[in-house]
Amino acid sequence: MLNPFFLNGTKAEQGLIQDLTNEHIRMHGVEIYYIPRIFKKENTIIKEVVASEFHNAYPLEAYVEDYEGYGGQGTILSKFGLQDMDDLTLTISVERFETYITPLIKNIPNIKISDRPKEGDLIWFPLGDRLFEIKFVEHEKPFYALQGNYTYELKCELYRYQSSEVVDTGYTQIDDNLQDQGFIQTLKMIGVGRTAQATTTMRNFGIQFIEITNMGHEYSSQPNVAISSAPFGTGYPTFIPGGGNAIGTAVLGNQVPDFCQSREDLFKVYRVDLIDPGYGYQQVPAVSISGGGGKGAKAVAKISTGIVGKINITDSGSGYSRAPRVSFIGISSVGAAATSYINENGEVDAIYIINAGVGYTQTPTIVIDPPTSSISFGSYQFNEVVVGSISSTTARVKRWNIVTNILEIGNLNGEFVDGEYIVGQTSGATYGVRIINTDNLGDPQDPSNQKDTFADNKVIQNEADQILDFSEQNPFGTP
Repeated sequence: MLNPFFLNGTKAEQGLIQDLTNEHIRMHGVEIYYIPRIFKKENTIIKEVVASEFHNAYPLEAYVEDYEGYGGQGTILSKFGLQDMDDLTLTISVERFETYITPLIKNIPNIKISDRPKEGDLIWFPLGDRLFEIKFVEHEKPFYALQGNYTYELKCELYRYQSSEVVDTGYTQIDDNLQDQGFIQTLKMIGVGRTAQATTTMRNFGIQFIEITNMGHEYSSQPNVAISSAPFGTGYPTFIPGGGNAIGTAVLGNQVPDFCQSREDLFKVYRVDLIDPGYGYQQVPAVSISGGGGKGAKAVAKISTGIVGKINITDSGSGYSRAPRVSFIGISSVGAAATSYINENGEVDAIYIINAGVGYTQTPTIVIDPPTSSISFGSYQFNEVVVGSISSTTARVKRWNIVTNILEIGNLNGEFVDGEYIVGQTSGATYGVRIINTDNLGDPQDPSNQKDTFADNKVIQNEADQILDFSEQNPFGTP
């Protein structure tokens, strides 16, 4: 039986130890941020957390157990590349948690436990600007001094980000730890729209159009189009002006069904467009099509006078999500027709002639349709939620470059579609989608463009193709 004359555990004695503990931690500790986990979705059978969020961060003093460095295995080389396996042990005050943290988080929905630190919560450690996850909470060390416990010992491991988790505390120094973590999708947005401009000249005895007489088959890449040269000029015995050579480009397609060609990745020569129709031809030039992995394509040219010449782009415009229509304004017996091409920046970078027209007496005016997207403004903010206007897909902003109109996003819930507007729910920024890139790999030669370092999908695919090439009709051999 204990000596009744020594109480050994009064409130006053316990309060003194708690106050001394608090003061020691405040004097010799560091200010961390405690980030409670909000459970959004759990597995109904084994109660595994499959979706969680972190929206609140509270400054709290903590004592670092070992100032010689992190615990754990450190940086190791594994089959997944270089991995940081750092551990951190922190000691916090029981009283400070119960009187400061608990009142702030107890009414937050889906916190689960608020009266003590819990496993799964996060700690932001300022000395290394790193996030750690609490793996175990020891509440009986030191062991019942004067019949009480005064500290929690937090066993933490470096946080492993899951793509289904959202970290949005409002503190940039915390949230930016995950800026390049998880799956990142890149969207090329449409900038402010500006109508493209182009000019041409009028020419005689140039190619009006090139007619395909045989589309050929099994072309895997664009074949070469060769057109015989226009005659050179002569000065003797009479002056004959020289001509300019025509230049054509093949357009591949499968618009005409071919049941004998089973592979969808092989094409026919559907059309030959004119980059330059040339001029001064005294006879119809020969046209030959070669290369591209296919065979059989043939074409013939037709020459005419009063045609439009090569089209020169004077202003590429901007904000195009689709190639604009090109029209020719002028008097002619046969109107000219052309097709435009846009680059990944939404600019018109080429206009090729389908039919150069006939009988123009004056150089026609080229009219290019304006970009369909006129809504482009604002600047997306890091970590804000963006929503697709058509798909209602949501995501969070990882990075936004207003100069190149590149938007990098994570935490996707759905799939964005080409042409829809992406609206920032905080900034109000609104831009149309031009190109969606679902590849998560960055540029290995660009240190500023390193996304998921474990995304080896392309490497795995390339290596697998060395074993079995499924682009072949029968990758296992000739039947």
